[in-house]
Amino acid sequence: MSSLSTLSMSDTSRPASPVLVSAHKIGIVGLGLIGGSIARRLVEHQRFVVAWNHHPGVYEAAEQAGIHCVDTLEQLVEGKPDVLILAVPLESMKSVLEQIAPHLHRGTTLTDVGSVKGPVRALVAEAGLSDYYVGAHPMAGNELSGFEASSADLLDGALWAITFDRGTDFSRFLTVADVVTKGLENTAIVIDDETHDRAAALISHMPHVVSTALANELVEGQFADPAVALALSAGSWRDMSRVSLTDPEKTRAMVELDADNVAQLLDSMSERLAQEARNLRGEESGNAQDFAQSRRFFEAGAPFRAYKAREAKRTTDEQVRHLTDEGWKSELLASAKAGERIVEFRTTHELRVELHPLDSHDQ
Repeated sequence: MSSLSTLSMSDTSRPASPVLVSAHKIGIVGLGLIGGSIARRLVEHQRFVVAWNHHPGVYEAAEQAGIHCVDTLEQLVEGKPDVLILAVPLESMKSVLEQIAPHLHRGTTLTDVGSVKGPVRALVAEAGLSDYYVGAHPMAGNELSGFEASSADLLDGALWAITFDRGTDFSRFLTVADVVTKGLENTAIVIDDETHDRAAALISHMPHVVSTALANELVEGQFADPAVALALSAGSWRDMSRVSLTDPEKTRAMVELDADNVAQLLDSMSERLAQEARNLRGEESGNAQDFAQSRRFFEAGAPFRAYKAREAKRTTDEQVRHLTDEGWKSELLASAKAGERIVEFRTTHELRVELHPLDSHDQ
């Protein structure tokens, strides 16, 4: 169980906390797949969205979707949005931050949707904007790109990681949490940058490399008849190779910004696969027909398969958590590590969470 204290719905023994204030005006820098999808969904949920995009060719379609567009970054920032979301490629982040820094209003909270958080926070600090910033990353997307591929539905059921460091301001965190949980009707976990980047390497960045390696094996490997293989391909190949269809430059930039974490995982994965190759050859047992080690390889992931089976049929199990002013960061990190997902902030210090523990005995 989480180390957070549990508060029943009827418990009135605690002093009342202030109600969470909504961020009504949302600025978005970049109307690609993610930025466009966020903008569309916020409009559907009655938030005022104003955006700037490097290529204004998307503005007509964006305006038709209820998104207000401006000609320059300066106009966007000087309009004093409650929250400014940076939804630009990671390689463009430094330039964008330098352009907005002289114009950012004190009342605006800065966030982003980048898939790595440590490097982005370093760029934010370099631009002198650390006091404004709360990191964020929506766990949503596909292999497509551009505003024409965006959709409010892309964020259906999405989980966001909201990240902090030692200097993160609680009120600014709450502002971003409002956008995620109320403005987008998504759930969230709250973690530090390092925890996020290690996890993202495992569940996103390393799989992109592995998926790319599969595509490379098809076109550069030793198999003599790739056309036959493609003709026979079905669900397994489709699912395993899907993210290799992503723009390779975007994938490369993402992976390189999390290089150390990804490299460690690839070393581990390489050894795991090499061990299974030895198992299948019977190199260690001396008997090619002895597949005991191979059987253990396929059985090792049983806890994950059990977790997915529970998730597929589970009914929502919720509890209420209470935060303290002094310990909110460690309390929310403990919540995330316990498999809890924030559904709603009922007040600034009281939140409703769903339980998704890996170990069913933790419930």
